[in-house]
Amino acid sequence: MFAIVKIAGQQFKVAAGQQLYVPHIAGNAGDKIELSEVLLVDNGGKLTVGQEVKEKVKAEIIGEKQGDKVIAFKMKRRKGFRKKIGHRKLYTRIKIESIG
Repeated sequence: MFAIVKIAGQQFKVAAGQQLYVPHIAGNAGDKIELSEVLLVDNGGKLTVGQEVKEKVKAEIIGEKQGDKVIAFKMKRRKGFRKKIGHRKLYTRIKIESIG
């Protein structure tokens, strides 16, 4: 059994027991969350799509991690202008407990 879930504008294919990194979700390690925006559910070959989906995905927050550093460098030649900024996006690791 698997489901397609929308989290922060991105779609993820999830199954029970799976761990994955998603864009930052507010909460502490050990908190239980419920993902209600389920787009598709496959239950033993039977597909449920769209408005017919009534299942919810239950997950637990495991921890947080920063992504790779992204650097934005701006420069204007012959002007002496150089600007270097960067950031690291925050991700949350979740474990899918159940679909249903």
